Amino acid sequence: MATLNSPSSTAGVPGHHNALVLDEVGKPMHVELRPTPKPGPGSVLIRVLASSIRANSRRVYEEPTSGHPLPTPFVPGFATIGRVAETGPDATRLQGGQLVFFDPYIIARDSPDAKYISGLMECVDEESRRLSRGEWRDSTFAEFANLPLENCFPLDEARLMGPSQDGGLGYTLDNLTHLFSMLIPSGGLADIDLKAGKTVIIAPATGRYGSAAVHLALALGARVIAIGRNRTVLQQLSTIHPQRLSAVPITRDVDADTQALRAVAGPSGADVFWDMSPPGAGTSTHFTSSLNVLKNGGRISLMGSVLSGVSFDYMQILVKGLTIKGTWMCTKEQTRRLISMVETGSLPLDTQSMGPVRTFSLGGWAAAFNTGAERTELGEVIIAP
Repeated sequence: MATLNSPSSTAGVPGHHNALVLDEVGKPMHVELRPTPKPGPGSVLIRVLASSIRANSRRVYEEPTSGHPLPTPFVPGFATIGRVAETGPDATRLQGGQLVFFDPYIIARDSPDAKYISGLMECVDEESRRLSRGEWRDSTFAEFANLPLENCFPLDEARLMGPSQDGGLGYTLDNLTHLFSMLIPSGGLADIDLKAGKTVIIAPATGRYGSAAVHLALALGARVIAIGRNRTVLQQLSTIHPQRLSAVPITRDVDADTQALRAVAGPSGADVFWDMSPPGAGTSTHFTSSLNVLKNGGRISLMGSVLSGVSFDYMQILVKGLTIKGTWMCTKEQTRRLISMVETGSLPLDTQSMGPVRTFSLGGWAAAFNTGAERTELGEVIIAP
């Protein structure tokens, strides 16, 4: 396991670089020496410092039936922090050496319906396939990556990593990698307009994204009810903010869970239910118990990957006037808002409460994907070339 150090200033761009390549889903990846791309109009070349591994990354790259079509052969990847190595001719704000955050949700410039989650999933329509298999095929599990200009967001390095006596927050790069898990839930919480003083149920709160949603909701000023089956992680979360965070274990008994949720939500109930359940959670009882405690006019955010089996009470949705919003990734404005929350200090990136950062080199890709799949609790798993 490697150690992730603070970034240093960008040196010259080499003619070749190492990249992790997947030739075909189900076949082993390999590190390959490739020519370093030159950025053209609308693109930027970054030197990769840290790139996120998701809990489902191993399954996506190993199982053809994972439901994540890929533009193989290609360089996998996901959300990334890097340093600008070279810009295209039309860049006006980004400059060499600048620290940036790469949002992997790529949308075609001439069609908002054509989309690609860089390094992780292409869509099935022809326009999206053309997008994912063209200029942006390769992602960020590499020493260098050529990326869309509009997906690389500047980070205020002096503010984020500078010492407190100079007005900085004193973060390390390890701290900043917690943005990776914050990215996706920030879209769903924004779409259902979670605000200060509201009560939100986060489910499941014990995984990487659920725990990130807990931190985001607290930063927004909400009262949080964190639910899940891992009592150990729930106990850890409950210590973050005892005044505004309650942890409720799921027992699979709808009536008992409903009563437990009502006991902490209060007589008026909860305003919001945010869910990011995994594929196998379709028969989980927490959907029913959570909806049972939503107040009239409550809002539901669905961001998970449940494939089938979820049942919502039709009449309950109708009579209570509930709103259900599905969100896939987040908009660029939501990404900017997330970064702003961190830069202003309203969203602290505390490794002690957000979990450890486990770092691997490109050559350690197998161990990295295994760790990402097996350690799904709080914290980050990253590749640092």
